[in-house]
Amino acid sequence: MKFGLLGEKLPHSYSKRIFEALLGHSSYDLIELKREALATFFATTDLDAFNVTVPYKTEVLPLLQGVDEKATRIGAVNAVRREAGGFFGTNTDYDGLRLLLRQSGIPIRGKTVLILGTGGTSKTAAAVCADLGAGKIFKVSRQKSATAISYAEAPGAGGQVIINTTPVGMYPKTQETPVDLAAFPGLCGVVDVVYNPLHTALTQQAKELGIPAVSGLLMLAAQAVAAEAFFLGKKITDSEIAARAETIERKLRKETESLILIGMPSVGKTTVGQLLAQKRNCAFYDTDAELEKTIGSISDFIRANGEEAFRTAESNLIADLTKTARGAVIATGGGAVLRDENRRALSENGRVILLVRGAESLSFSADRPLSDTREKWEALWKKREPVYRKFADITVSGFATPAEACNRILEELKE
Repeated sequence: MKFGLLGEKLPHSYSKRIFEALLGHSSYDLIELKREALATFFATTDLDAFNVTVPYKTEVLPLLQGVDEKATRIGAVNAVRREAGGFFGTNTDYDGLRLLLRQSGIPIRGKTVLILGTGGTSKTAAAVCADLGAGKIFKVSRQKSATAISYAEAPGAGGQVIINTTPVGMYPKTQETPVDLAAFPGLCGVVDVVYNPLHTALTQQAKELGIPAVSGLLMLAAQAVAAEAFFLGKKITDSEIAARAETIERKLRKETESLILIGMPSVGKTTVGQLLAQKRNCAFYDTDAELEKTIGSISDFIRANGEEAFRTAESNLIADLTKTARGAVIATGGGAVLRDENRRALSENGRVILLVRGAESLSFSADRPLSDTREKWEALWKKREPVYRKFADITVSGFATPAEACNRILEELKE
């Protein structure tokens, strides 16, 4: 059978990878079309079934022979299959978002939910939240309407959970965010259906504010599993969707999420990182070593040009490296994460691991001019520690050897 994905722009899509490599199907095409070409596509395609993504989840409805009860209730489809007499649709985004919300631990029952966007996925989100017992549901749009409040009104709506169903923040415009979460007091959860990058600007801000947040990779995997069953005409239970989706999500995450090692100079980031890369059979990058390929000796560069010039060169390298390095291990310089732009770039597709060792267990050398004595090192640690700890997803401290640190990281990651 021939499958595919229909959308307007698809450079961000992982669907081909899921269907061909992880679900084992021989053909899954990515079809980018303008709106005016939709009718011709339906009349001429040789695909047996296909997914539908933004912005066509409602636009394709008039071109279908029929839809099932779930899609009728929602008013949007994301999965279509060929049957006698034409194409029929369903909505497996519902299955994906419901699983994502349940697994996230973010409460919906009784809560006031703000759904950003008014497209097909927002319709799905509204149905899921209603079925999970949300107290109030508001859709948020650029312009106020009979069915939506405006973004200007949203902070006053008493939202406790925000669900972003817009493509804002999706690759390649990853620094964009649909709202400033600081304007929403009382939030207990943020959900972003965007899955590329793994950690969007919206979920990164939520983390900084201490708000539980999750992005859409598990939703993507679950809707794909449910869509495959629909394509093949097979029944599948919620527990089967969850089990298969979680396996796919773990594989995708390992392929795309880098491990970012942060911490003070001399704690062993490079050695631990090399061991981790060997264990995971992935690429390893040391930002200091990569930087020296272009600027020469870091200590000489700092002495000649100053620390600020070095930090700018470091930021440029991190921005370039994180665009291409996926599923790698990256050891950073001790001060790299002090800059906001570096934290954002490293977080987009990274799990941040802080290595902590006491100064009494370290040695100091002149090739680290900012921390070449114990006194300088301890002064830097006192200044940097709050930033490190707030940024880290995992902290490994008090390890005796790099091998011990590596094993403890893998245990935390459940690998």
